[in-house]
Amino acid sequence: MARPPLRYLKDPAEIYRRSFETVRREARLGRFPPSMRPLVMRLIHASGMVAIADRIAFSPEAAEVGADALAAGASILCDCSMVAAGIIRTRLPAENEVVVTLHDPAVQALARDLCTTRSAAAVELWRSRLEGAVVAIGNAPTALFHLLERLDEGWPRPAVILGFPVGFVGAAESKAALAADPRGAEFVTLRGRRGGSAMAAAAVNALAAGLPGEGKEGTDD
Repeated sequence: MARPPLRYLKDPAEIYRRSFETVRREARLGRFPPSMRPLVMRLIHASGMVAIADRIAFSPEAAEVGADALAAGASILCDCSMVAAGIIRTRLPAENEVVVTLHDPAVQALARDLCTTRSAAAVELWRSRLEGAVVAIGNAPTALFHLLERLDEGWPRPAVILGFPVGFVGAAESKAALAADPRGAEFVTLRGRRGGSAMAAAAVNALAAGLPGEGKEGTDD
């Protein structure tokens, strides 16, 4: 016996419209300045959890500074390939370079010499690109910790740090350290264990393009 056809919405524009309509209806967005709301909504959309709005920490000018940096051609430094894969290249305003150093041949030896993880060692290769960059960390707490340590040592300052490492060891602590002292950079983070590459990429996409349908044709599908 043939099964009846599945009934589901297929139009991408309508899917996005209904999704963000739901976010606007259910999330508590009142504490965010208008410039931050597209970014917060992208984070909620990427995670499927409206409750994370209450756990987001940010500097007041993070969204504006991050968007301006991208418009000026800033590089996007990612801690892993999954973050880079989620960035919508066609929405980047200045053909921005998306950089992942985790798989550089030098990283393994660096990690051994520094007695740390490969993710943290990969941050060592960011220095020449760090000034005014957009940093997107969506996986490794050690990458965020290492970046903060290097900023304490006088490394060039990024425009904005999007800190969304995820996990049970170090994730909450690294994000708390960022929120407590972002070392002069603008920042956005999610307190606690939750995070992930999809959120970090969503934050970059918000800085680059706002919400689907805002100011540009089409959707992000």
